[in-house]
Amino acid sequence: MAFEEDDSVILHDEHSDYDGEEGTITQVVETMFGDANYTVSFEDGQEQGVPEDNLEAAEDE
Repeated sequence: MAFEEDDSVILHDEHSDYDGEEGTITQVVETMFGDANYTVSFEDGQEQGVPEDNLEAAEDE
């Protein structure tokens, strides 16, 4: 499942300070291999270069 800007997602990365937190995709960058990397903004910062495998769609409330 590809994500787009402004989608709400949950980050799953045990090495990140934002692991398990919900954020919003602010940028989508395609790599030279055709994969997408994402910049996800959180309440108190952002995480860059996040692969799609580390993201889960947040439930709409």
